[in-house]
Amino acid sequence: MTYNTQREQLILPEYGRTIQQMVDICVDIEDRQERQQCAESIIAIMETMNPAVRQYPDYEHKLWDQLAIISGYRLDIDYPYEIMQKDELTSKPKPLKYPMQRIHYRHYGHLTEAFLKEIKEMPEGPERDRLLAMTANFMKRSLYNWNRDAMDEMKVAADVEEYTEGKVSVPEDMRYVSVSNGHLPGSNASKKKKRRNM
Repeated sequence: MTYNTQREQLILPEYGRTIQQMVDICVDIEDRQERQQCAESIIAIMETMNPAVRQYPDYEHKLWDQLAIISGYRLDIDYPYEIMQKDELTSKPKPLKYPMQRIHYRHYGHLTEAFLKEIKEMPEGPERDRLLAMTANFMKRSLYNWNRDAMDEMKVAADVEEYTEGKVSVPEDMRYVSVSNGHLPGSNASKKKKRRNM
């Protein structure tokens, strides 16, 4: 008995050994027209085996690329698409450039700083108050995630003033969201959670 572990390793295992054998036979066909028809038949079978590939706009191109890969680039036919070259498979992608920005307090992140800058330029009113409340609550949660012992609403208020150069202050009566359950203290959702835990 011959085990798969003793056989030649498959190039694209997702298509199985049968497709690999079909491609190997196709490569050895001497008549070019017959070889072309054989390759087109294999593509049709590959598409049937992997119907999910049809959701991609260039799925046919992808199948022909895979056929070339399975053949080890030995299949001499008229490909309907420009086939991905062998060196493209092994080449490493270029490293991505990440936007490096200086953040005053890293635990708050860049977006928090952007929100506070926006709040500083906004005129006083309900819209600014809502955005300030959302940002302050996010800052409280960020402090809690960074260091639970450092989490303090007074610290959040002080940091808001520092970021906005004293132009924006968190109201003393502002209700912060509880970081333990994510709901405003005294809200119905908060009360229900307390009842379940009792």
